Amino acid sequence: MASASLQRLPVQMLGDLVSPRALERILQDAAQARGSTLDTLDPAMLEDILKREVFKRLQLSVPAPLAKKRVSEVLNELMKTTQERQLPSPVVSSLVGLEDGARRFTLYFDWPETQRLRGVLSVARQEEKEGRDISALVLEGQNLIEVMDRRLQEGLVEQGQDLAELRATFTRVQGMGGKEVRRLETLIGQIDEAQSQGTLLPGEVERARNITFNLRKLLESSVVQAVQNVDTAEIPTSATILDPDAQARVLALEQAHAAQQLGTLEREFAPLMQARPDLRAQHDALRGLQHGNQLTADTVENWREQLKFERETVLGEQRSRLAQLETALAGAVSGADMRIALDSARHLLDMGSLATDELQELSAMHESLQAGVNAQSQLAAQRELLDIERSARNVLGASAELAPLLAQARAELAQGREADVTALWNLLERRMGAAAQEREDFDARADRVVQEYDTVRSLAGETTQKLGRLADTLRAQRRLGRMSAQARERYEQTLLDAEALLAEAHAEYRAAQEVTATFGQDALSGLLDVFDFEEATDTSLLAAAPTPSADPFAALGTLPAAPVTPPATAPAPAPTLSASALFDTLLSSIGTPAAPPPAPAPAEPAGFPVAFSLPQVPTPDSEAVTTWLFQHGQIHHGPHEPAAQGMLALLTQASALGLQRLDMNDATHVWSARSSAPGEWRLGRAVTWTALDERVGPWLDTGEN
Repeated sequence: MASASLQRLPVQMLGDLVSPRALERILQDAAQARGSTLDTLDPAMLEDILKREVFKRLQLSVPAPLAKKRVSEVLNELMKTTQERQLPSPVVSSLVGLEDGARRFTLYFDWPETQRLRGVLSVARQEEKEGRDISALVLEGQNLIEVMDRRLQEGLVEQGQDLAELRATFTRVQGMGGKEVRRLETLIGQIDEAQSQGTLLPGEVERARNITFNLRKLLESSVVQAVQNVDTAEIPTSATILDPDAQARVLALEQAHAAQQLGTLEREFAPLMQARPDLRAQHDALRGLQHGNQLTADTVENWREQLKFERETVLGEQRSRLAQLETALAGAVSGADMRIALDSARHLLDMGSLATDELQELSAMHESLQAGVNAQSQLAAQRELLDIERSARNVLGASAELAPLLAQARAELAQGREADVTALWNLLERRMGAAAQEREDFDARADRVVQEYDTVRSLAGETTQKLGRLADTLRAQRRLGRMSAQARERYEQTLLDAEALLAEAHAEYRAAQEVTATFGQDALSGLLDVFDFEEATDTSLLAAAPTPSADPFAALGTLPAAPVTPPATAPAPAPTLSASALFDTLLSSIGTPAAPPPAPAPAEPAGFPVAFSLPQVPTPDSEAVTTWLFQHGQIHHGPHEPAAQGMLALLTQASALGLQRLDMNDATHVWSARSSAPGEWRLGRAVTWTALDERVGPWLDTGEN
């Protein structure tokens, strides 16, 4: 029993690099060469096989360093499980282990693997009563449980990410009040509890997303300020909002929500798209619209309705096909495989789920029975083709490349010829090797993001908070073992989003340091009222900033980030910062040492145009007043001094935020800036506000003396 468990260890841990069938053959041949069998393998013999035959075979698919790393991981696990005597039991004479494993997934009755396992257990119980060997059935059941466990862990990582985003949004809308906010709070509590228990609640997550979407639209459009009861407010759309800035914010929300809904449809209707390549092509076209920011909610909803209609059509076709196969196979001797496939197909179709794989397996059995003398060999070949097809679904790009070759192989079998299955496995394994190398690159990038996040996490601001949530997600994704194609795609997207936010965080940090060095700590404090006023539509109704929430991935365990030296990169252009992000970043840097205040401004240059000359209004203390005109990121008029350069950077960001007026002060001067045209700013500086208002106030307001 221990030996059977030992041989499963490398298959479980290396199955993403080499096909399980190939690994089993390698282990079997190596054991025979040592005068042993798979059933009598001991840890020392398996260790030698891993270091020799398995390591050599892996190098055909992946680079030697990666092969060595993965073999070392198997050896470490082998040592640990041997020392702790916690080797999993193969349960060759009992179904208790399978039944215990199946109970973990009772809630997920709509998963195809759940129904398949149900069929395996039903047939295995009957076979065991009749005294037949059920080791093959138990092995299939264990494989199904491993697949479902991997699917559950991937789902918990995604749900943890959703939970973190829902919590962050709730802190923004909490102050709005109303029944929808209370309903959102209840849903977040339910999802939080389920996450801590390792349970998926996709329905609750979807409802919470929809509520936050509508509340965010109310908030971003400022509609919430014009109504006394949020619950009675009409949900705005980008088409009904007149203010350009609010319209842009709501449009961005709508596009993000539509993209999220499209991803949900892809997961929900994945079996349908697998059965209908034409629908997959249409879905990929919609993803193209999404990447071009042209996807709308109406388009996604229409697509959802079309998919529902097509699914009902395919369900009808598959039910008819099942009835035909049941009739055709009624007189045949029904083995365990046939009974499992029939049972699984019936239950899946009765629940409204597609049974494409099961029907394909039954069709292969029917064709094999019609082949006569070569029935068993043809059935074995058909099953192997189906194994290749299923394995290819978890390797990006493999399904598309193998589809025509699989069709050709099945056609050859139908004509009574042998198919070259080895060539198909080799092609798949090359893809698996490339995917494994890509995964190593993903992990290295994730380590770098997490490590660099630690250098900017002290900054306050929305950018850093978002980056922190993505860093938590990357840690959880990195802990996953073998990944499905969907989980790998989500991993890549999280990396891209996190790397973009990391660049923004570094840009915010540089901006904060630049302003602090130029204007000093008092200038940063003087910005408080400006940004508070600009962000009033976002913050006037909200609760205080939230304290860091509990880790949504706590139930998944922890993994310390591997030390990775970040590569040197050229400074990226400073991204456009949001008002809250810029202000919070500036505020967080107040504690840093300030540079000496700028020297008093020199007199106006002789060439200063008459149109911008200072009005000769006497002041009691004859204060010096300096003015600048900035146009499209350049100093058009006014002295080119360090203080002006620093203010130019600040006003450029202010333009991106839609600000039109800034009043601030540093240790020695007061500053006021106005903008009445895109890309143009008028700036004045004096010792007191009185002098600034009396001498250049009209010019700052209108551009005229």
